[in-house]
Amino acid sequence: MTGRTDTGGGNTQARSLERARDALELVPHALRLLAGRRYWLALVLPLAWPAFQAMRLLLGWQERSFLPENVQFQLIGLPLTALAIALGVRIVAVEIEQRTLEVTYTVPGGARRVWLAKLAGALVLLVGAEALLALTTAIAFTSVPLVALHGALQGAVFYLVLAMALGTVTRGELTGALATGALLFGNLLFTGFGQVQLRASPLFNPLALRDAPADLLAWTVQNRLGVALATLALLALTIARAERRERLLM
Repeated sequence: MTGRTDTGGGNTQARSLERARDALELVPHALRLLAGRRYWLALVLPLAWPAFQAMRLLLGWQERSFLPENVQFQLIGLPLTALAIALGVRIVAVEIEQRTLEVTYTVPGGARRVWLAKLAGALVLLVGAEALLALTTAIAFTSVPLVALHGALQGAVFYLVLAMALGTVTRGELTGALATGALLFGNLLFTGFGQVQLRASPLFNPLALRDAPADLLAWTVQNRLGVALATLALLALTIARAERRERLLM
């Protein structure tokens, strides 16, 4: 009895490792589908934003130098979120526009496997791009707090999944990107472009609070957990809709 139980557990573990290895092998292919053969350019393109900010300082277009409170969105989050939106709309919508959905639905393991691999590839690019942006910011502008790095990645991942969802709903890359950009602009407008910090916002920046409340740590934890749960829920709903083959093939 004991020997059979151990063998069953070993087989289960082996199958889990095999599935994990297969999933990892899909990521390089997903990167090429998302951003082409030169997908590494997606890591470099966001650096144009800090270069522009450095030019503004050198030319005197901005008098005040950047502070750590500006890192999360103004220096890192904004270009990272723009990259996230560009990648997010390509996860499902590109399959619709290129009429390759039929092929995707025949992949062993289901279309979900392809879309999750693309999502993983997008996350790899976002993390790599954030690392380069953080290094550039630390060298050229100011110190980079860890809480700012987490906040910038949180906002980017939320809008990555939102762009994936809206690209699926609108059935197009451009329309999905425009809809996501409009919601991002609305969020910025509602929060005074960073002047007002709302705990419910995926762009919540605790370092930007002028009069920090005593329970700032609790606010930050609530925001991080709430946005993470909202992102996972949105992802689950998006995949559920994308798997409704008859709806997407209409």
